[in-house]
Amino acid sequence: MWQRIQTLYLAVATVLSAVLFFVNKAEGVRMISYIPYLILLIIITLLNLIALTSWTHRVFQARTAVLSSIFCLALQIWLVVDFVVTGNDPLFRLPSLFPVVILILDALAASNIWADELMVRSSSRLRAAKRKGR
Repeated sequence: MWQRIQTLYLAVATVLSAVLFFVNKAEGVRMISYIPYLILLIIITLLNLIALTSWTHRVFQARTAVLSSIFCLALQIWLVVDFVVTGNDPLFRLPSLFPVVILILDALAASNIWADELMVRSSSRLRAAKRKGR
């Protein structure tokens, strides 16, 4: 499990999504103080945990990572809209950019998972052709 780079990508994405529960998005405003943010954070963290622990089912793992990245994109767009709408220019903190990092890590993990799946299918096809040829 840990010998694959996509597992490390998913582990870092899971840790970053868990950290978002404990940080402020702006001065004095916690990420989990707004219920829709909390729901999105729970979904993203659960999807990353599921993707991290389902290494035996590569297609499901890749689809879960892609779904997590879509939810991260939605959260980041929501944060940007929230930043633009607030007219008093609150000072947003660095953890407000964590969803972008999670999105990139999930996309990289999904790409590597699909590459592994294609490699396994290719080698299975070659083995089957070799057995038929005997």
